[in-house]
Amino acid sequence: MSYTIYIKNQERAKSPIDKKQVENWVDELINWLFDINQEYSNYRFFQNKEKLIHIQLQDILAKVVEDTDEILVCSNYFFDQIEHLHYVLNNDLETIVNFDPSAKSKEEVLIAYPGFFAITAYRIANVFWKLNIPILPRIISEYVHSRTGIDMHPGAEIGENFFIDHGTGIVIGETTKIGNNVKIYQGVTLGALSVSKDNASVKRHPTLEDNVTIYANATILGGNTIIGANSVIGGNVWITQSIPQNSLVYHKSEIAIKKKSDFPEPLNYVI
Repeated sequence: MSYTIYIKNQERAKSPIDKKQVENWVDELINWLFDINQEYSNYRFFQNKEKLIHIQLQDILAKVVEDTDEILVCSNYFFDQIEHLHYVLNNDLETIVNFDPSAKSKEEVLIAYPGFFAITAYRIANVFWKLNIPILPRIISEYVHSRTGIDMHPGAEIGENFFIDHGTGIVIGETTKIGNNVKIYQGVTLGALSVSKDNASVKRHPTLEDNVTIYANATILGGNTIIGANSVIGGNVWITQSIPQNSLVYHKSEIAIKKKSDFPEPLNYVI
């Protein structure tokens, strides 16, 4: 019995990618990118670490890309993008520091904010997604998901100055498009309406234009759904249609306050 399982597994994955190696590489890259550890203040150490991270990336790519030349092209392309990536992420970092009243410094956001970690890993994964590298970007996304509860598909298109507050429970689907200066709170879903597998290549997830804010637990679905620029979507709202620019959308709920003695007996339950 166990031999049959072994043979089938070997047929499926002749050279399985090392998930832990990818996760460690992402952590090392982010530490190097932002000088998070003290030793990066030494420029020689910084240079040597860059070379090591570059070699480690080629080793990872060798598990998913068969052509040796393509491995070199992809790894060189990634590091050619690294200064632009750093520029965009610095703007994301500054956005969080400027907008979140509880953020006291960039250092605090770098080390302790799951939202910034998720955005950083997304932007790394998105480079590999655009290069059509298989599996690797999804492993990076799932690593972030497991650490932060934020599920961002690497194929989503996200503009600059992106802000995630808290973050747990956020879901951003593959064909989502997000403009610049967009803010999203915890529990927000940017998802698809029911779509068959045959239509997997069509746009299934919503578009958020520039300067949109979406508050906690809002759900926005559908590839034709566009949230117009400068709009604010309140908490717990369910949207499956487009919203014009400069809109305020909110869910009106009614909260009743009564004395406990007014409730009938069945409501006085204990777990």
